Amino acid sequence: MKYLIAGDSALIIEFGNDISTETNNKIRVFNDLIKSAKIQGITETVPTFRSLLIYYDPSKIYFDELKSKIEKLSKNLDSKSETKKRIIEIPVCYGGSFGEDLEFVAEHAKLTTREVIQIHTSREYLIYMLGFLPGFAYLGGLDSRLFTPRLKNPRTRIDAGSVGIGGEQTGIYPLASPGGWRLIGTTPVKPYDANREEPILYKAGDYIKFVEISQSDFYEIKNLVDKNLYHCNVIERGL
Repeated sequence: MKYLIAGDSALIIEFGNDISTETNNKIRVFNDLIKSAKIQGITETVPTFRSLLIYYDPSKIYFDELKSKIEKLSKNLDSKSETKKRIIEIPVCYGGSFGEDLEFVAEHAKLTTREVIQIHTSREYLIYMLGFLPGFAYLGGLDSRLFTPRLKNPRTRIDAGSVGIGGEQTGIYPLASPGGWRLIGTTPVKPYDANREEPILYKAGDYIKFVEISQSDFYEIKNLVDKNLYHCNVIERGL
């Protein structure tokens, strides 16, 4: 673990140079340890692929004192591990006007569109971190057969709920935004909703499982979502 100064009110802990489930697991476990310790002066923690950013109030705690307290906590890290896996099922309507690049992805992979959908829905994708947009989840675990290059010229607008593949990653656009990923489907649920009690549907460390739905299912679920009557299926099980 490497400790770095990030301005006058933040500290970065680097856990290594690799992006892996093991490294990411350590980050999430250590983040939970720090939160449980309730160190006075810490205002926010932000877990990422391979590091943990800690914001603090320098009027309440100095850098050296904070670093010392965190180093003591790190001695308990090896004895802790995650024991549960939380999986959020995200309904997706694939292809056609819901996913205009599905056929391109299939042709690039030398697969049928049906095979692309089956492969895409067969995995449980770990959320390594959140960023870029509120509720944008950086997912790991995409099958290598579906790796697809991004658009050479990004679209100026991608609708909220669009599900795409960009390089070696897949994900959901939580808000309308520009983007260069290949769009393969759309979900009627809202990964981010400022009016919800919990605005973001998931957190780093959760898993996403995409579930194929029909067009009629899409509009039925969307109607329930608009009325705040729909809740994604959540599965919890031991690792």
